Amino acid sequence: MYRNAKNVGYYMIGKGSLSQLGDLLAVRRKAQAGPAVFFLDHYFEGKDLASRLPMESRDMLVYVDSSEEPTTEGVDAYTAQVKTFLQGATPCAMLAFGGGCTMDTCKCVGNLLTNPGKAEDYQGWELVKNPAPYKIAVPTLSGTGSETSRTGIVCNEVRNIKLGMNSDFTMFDQVLLDPDLTASVPRNQFFYTGIDTYMHCFESITGSYRNVVVDSLAEKAIDLCKQVFLSADMMSDENREKLMIASFLGGMAAGFVGVVHPLSAGLSMVLHMHHGVANCHALSVLEDIYPQEYKDFMTMMERQGIDLPKGICRGLTDAQFDALYAASIVHEKPLTNRLGPDFKKILTKENVTARFKRM
Repeated sequence: MYRNAKNVGYYMIGKGSLSQLGDLLAVRRKAQAGPAVFFLDHYFEGKDLASRLPMESRDMLVYVDSSEEPTTEGVDAYTAQVKTFLQGATPCAMLAFGGGCTMDTCKCVGNLLTNPGKAEDYQGWELVKNPAPYKIAVPTLSGTGSETSRTGIVCNEVRNIKLGMNSDFTMFDQVLLDPDLTASVPRNQFFYTGIDTYMHCFESITGSYRNVVVDSLAEKAIDLCKQVFLSADMMSDENREKLMIASFLGGMAAGFVGVVHPLSAGLSMVLHMHHGVANCHALSVLEDIYPQEYKDFMTMMERQGIDLPKGICRGLTDAQFDALYAASIVHEKPLTNRLGPDFKKILTKENVTARFKRM
């Protein structure tokens, strides 16, 4: 059975394109009478970005705490806040300004505005039944691909699992890519977030769940990532635009990942580590499974002067290592994608624990 795949409906890209956001939003204000809801990464609180946005007095501004990965409880709390503000009205648009945390929060809240229940009820595949309000993504970080992917990733602390709301209804309807918005990103964060595109794309094309369109998108995204991270300066004007395009393509190519993301999910759940740096730690101990990609990754880090902290699992208890293993091995689809149905014979508890101890 073939899946009828959906992509983002509209996109705009170019330096300074943020200045045209008002034109895009004006169309939505004519189509829907409700206010707009703006989600901004809390990094921008007290900075000038909000003053540059086409906000009206009746609109809502929500600062999203991106200090940790989005959680089911956090998404529920933001949803309650937005519902109270809207008082039953349908927003003309929901807009996200930030990286994966902010964009995923916006997408998940959108689903909960039109579907009953809590965030945890929709962690999985095709569980969202009703379309969300119109959503616009304006990434200020490149790499996660959240701007074009069909999932909103959230951590469920009770179940010890990091899992998305995978649905066509989760996708943004419009994406605006302005490379100027990534100019102020700290260098390490730029690398940790940007390299996510490289990782989920190589995981996709080295797996068994593939199709020619996804392969083509992933291959181009990988090529752009190599141009960026193997250059002399990954944050040049040209490279910041290239990485935005790579992230855009990579999000569309994000189907099933492989072994990197499950181990990364374990680190996010147990150590509350951000996704990008968790991916880097995961790949740093997977040289036997991804030998060429591991070699390229190490070269990229050296070329860009990135230091990956060591000893992150030093001093953990047996119970914490058990939790790391459980939060990683639960992701059967991506692990099967790379290693086949007998992946547990390769990634035994002892094997996985030893990898975490090497980080």
